[in-house]
Amino acid sequence: MRKIGISEIEDIALGAALLGAGGGGDPYVGKLVAIGAVKECGPVTLLSPEEVPDDALIIPIAMMGAPTVLAEKAIGGTEYRTLYDTVSGFFGKPVYAFMPMEAGGVNSMLPIAAAARLGLPLVDVDGMGRAFPELQMVTFTIGGGSATPMALVDEKGNASIFRTITNKWTEELARAVTMACGGSVSVSLYPMEGAFMKKYGVHGIVTRSQRLGSAIRKVKEASASTPEEVFLNITEGFKLFKGKIGDVLREVRGGFNFGKVLLEGIGECKGRQAYVEFQNENLSATVDGRILATTPDLICLVDTETFYPVPTDALKYGKRVMVVGLPCFPLWRTEEGLKLVGPRYFGIDTDYIPLEERQKGGKADV
Repeated sequence: MRKIGISEIEDIALGAALLGAGGGGDPYVGKLVAIGAVKECGPVTLLSPEEVPDDALIIPIAMMGAPTVLAEKAIGGTEYRTLYDTVSGFFGKPVYAFMPMEAGGVNSMLPIAAAARLGLPLVDVDGMGRAFPELQMVTFTIGGGSATPMALVDEKGNASIFRTITNKWTEELARAVTMACGGSVSVSLYPMEGAFMKKYGVHGIVTRSQRLGSAIRKVKEASASTPEEVFLNITEGFKLFKGKIGDVLREVRGGFNFGKVLLEGIGECKGRQAYVEFQNENLSATVDGRILATTPDLICLVDTETFYPVPTDALKYGKRVMVVGLPCFPLWRTEEGLKLVGPRYFGIDTDYIPLEERQKGGKADV
């Protein structure tokens, strides 16, 4: 048990933006929401999963929809109470704590804001260890957990609750309502007891985000190595490419940001070309016609000078970025995990090959 204050939020937002693999929303917007709540209501208590009673009711809080839309619509302020009351009333018992559903700029921050405003603790666990675009894409689905009852509310006060036959149906129906509400909503889904959360959750995600964020901020302070070497070491990342953004093809469709970013090589990659495809999150990285990484491994674009992550909605012509691959949570590499989030699910014509196997030349191989 420890407290999350403003300084911790700064680091969590930065680290989670990296783990978001390009998705999860604008970290700046999410950070403002969380900081505002903590300033007004006080620090949030962070619990380890082991500190939660087995029969306690835990609910994740998240934003659903296109991150670019959320940046313009923002949060109304009463959504968290509506979500709490809806789920608590359904089960006839109080909610013990909130948790994040994924790591990402916004979705790592909204649970902190909700916990601060309702005076509840936050659990150091999530259901992805990164971010994915569709709501059935969580470790709890692998464990047989249900996304419903799922509560949904927009900034105007419209609210609904879903009961569906599969988690994929939850995604389809909730996505349609999200579009009708303007492209982004606040949701609570996968309500669960503490015992299930402990078994299938990705433990320590908030703490990992905070440590990564702190390390990224200090990456240039090391004297023994170059900042790039320090960054790859602290993230355990694989350098895939370094280039200047030559073009960004992007569209909002069905509540998702779809697109491709084209890169022209710089530095040691000069004369080479690459592209990264995304659906909210980065899905594949291809260099000179060869795929170097695919989902469910993390593909992250970071600024070549600051090493701050660049989400897909912030990609702009001329920006210089390094493409980095990070190994995913082991459960995603199982047969059940790949059915949910493997490359073929997203229409990428390749079988999944672990990032480490694709990078046979080592971490510096490009």
